Amino acid sequence: MTTGYIHSIETFGLVDGPGIRFIAFMAGCALRCNFCHNPDTWTREAGEPTTPEELIKRALRYKTYWRDNGGITVSGGEPLLQMDFVTEFFKLAKEKNVQTCLDTAGQPFTREKEWLAKFGELLKYTDLILLDIKNIDNDEHIKTTGAPNTNILDMAKYLSEVKKPVWIRHVLVPGYSDNDEQLKRLHDFIETLENVEKVEVLPYHNLGMSKYEKLGIDYKLKDVRPPAEERIQNANKILETDKY
Repeated sequence: MTTGYIHSIETFGLVDGPGIRFIAFMAGCALRCNFCHNPDTWTREAGEPTTPEELIKRALRYKTYWRDNGGITVSGGEPLLQMDFVTEFFKLAKEKNVQTCLDTAGQPFTREKEWLAKFGELLKYTDLILLDIKNIDNDEHIKTTGAPNTNILDMAKYLSEVKKPVWIRHVLVPGYSDNDEQLKRLHDFIETLENVEKVEVLPYHNLGMSKYEKLGIDYKLKDVRPPAEERIQNANKILETDKY
């Protein structure tokens, strides 16, 4: 029996995919983004074990709220670290004609044969992917997340190759990911993809700072404030978010 580790559940989500959504946040993530507002999801031990059958039963209690464009989103943490569980969960969802959405940073992606075969199976039951691109510059990506972006960008290319619908999301952090040159490079990269349905700028906030204090983790961006409205508009303009 496949077991997944769920950190938390949101039953009336409005920002992680279209419509009203049931969102399962998976526990465990290999990235250590210095702007992460959920450091409590970094370890699998932070989650409660459950089965796909238990989770779909819980999710379907809210189906009447989803109407025509809502559904289920699996987020994290990083859901691709528990891919077998997510695949079984999404398969059960599709059997009930539920729209499925995967919110991922793409860090586990590889074109290694066995992994890619499992990912292909997951995509059969996935309607939409929300892909976070933290920073288009690899060196800056390493500085802010602890890992390179090369396989993440390769995942974006792969999803374009297989024509899986994607929303690209970019967290706008003053002094880290709001550089105009980097935003232009991100725009140009997105333009090479043929499957992008939406581009979203997500303004940085520091609402998770108290979690770091409770966990005894140093919050490196304690002096960074949310971006000014003009910088948010600037990013939206460069990324041409209004054309999607």
